[in-house]
Amino acid sequence: MPSRRNTVEAFFCAARAQKIVIEGERYERRVGLVELTRRGFFKSIGAAFTATMALELTATSPALAVESKQDWKLVNTEEYTNICCYCAGGCGSLCSVRDGELINLEGDPDHPINKGGLCPKGAAMFQLRNIVDPETREVIKNPDRQTKPMVRRAGAKEWEEISWEDAIKQIARHVKDTRDATFIETEEFYSDTVKQGVNAYGMHAANPVDRLTVNRCPGIASLGGSQENSEEEYLILKLMRMLGVVAIDNQARV
Repeated sequence: MPSRRNTVEAFFCAARAQKIVIEGERYERRVGLVELTRRGFFKSIGAAFTATMALELTATSPALAVESKQDWKLVNTEEYTNICCYCAGGCGSLCSVRDGELINLEGDPDHPINKGGLCPKGAAMFQLRNIVDPETREVIKNPDRQTKPMVRRAGAKEWEEISWEDAIKQIARHVKDTRDATFIETEEFYSDTVKQGVNAYGMHAANPVDRLTVNRCPGIASLGGSQENSEEEYLILKLMRMLGVVAIDNQARV
C-alpha cells in the first residue's frame, strides 16, 4: 500500500505533465503549479486578511460607528459678532452664548480684517471672563474680573466698590466742576489788521488788542478705544465738542 507521501508526490508529478487528447490529435502541455510552502501560506492569509479589513474599514458600517457620549459644544447656542478689545487692529470675533453664558469665542470668518484668524492674545480673550479651574478642570468665571465700578477716595490707599448710579453721578459732577473751573470763553489775540488799527470788518479798532470767542476747555481730555464702533465714536466726539474739549485722540490711531 503506497504511503501518503508517495501519493502526494505522484499527484504533483501527474499535474505537472498532463496529456490532453482533443479530436484525435495529441497535445501535450505542461501546467506548472506553484509549490505551496509554510511561509507562502501565511503570506497569502495575511494579504487576504489585510485586504478584507481595509475594505471593511473604508465601507460604511453601523457596527464600526462610535457615538460621542457628550453633546456638541455649540449645541443650542446663539452667535453674536464682536470686536477684539486689545490692539487697534479691530479684528472681528464670534461669541457663542447659551442661557446668558459665554460658551465659546473664536475669530469671525466673515470679518474683512482678520477673516477668522486671531492672534494668541485675541484667541485667549475668552479667559477675560471664564477660566479653567486647575483643581476641578471645570470652566468657572474669572475671579479677577471686575464687574462693578470702583473708586479710590482722595488720600485713601484702598479701592472701594460703588454702584453704577453713584459712579455716573460722581463722573458727571467731576466733569461739570472741571469744566467750570477751566473753561475759557474768549482769548486776546493780535492780528496783522488789528496791529494796523483796522479790525476784520474794516473798522478802526480803538485798541490793537482784540478778543476772540474760543469756548474751549483745556482741563479735560478724551481718549477713545479701538473696540468702539463708528457710531459710538461719533457720539463721544459730539459730546466732547459740546463740552469744549480740544484734546481729543483715539487709541486706534496708534
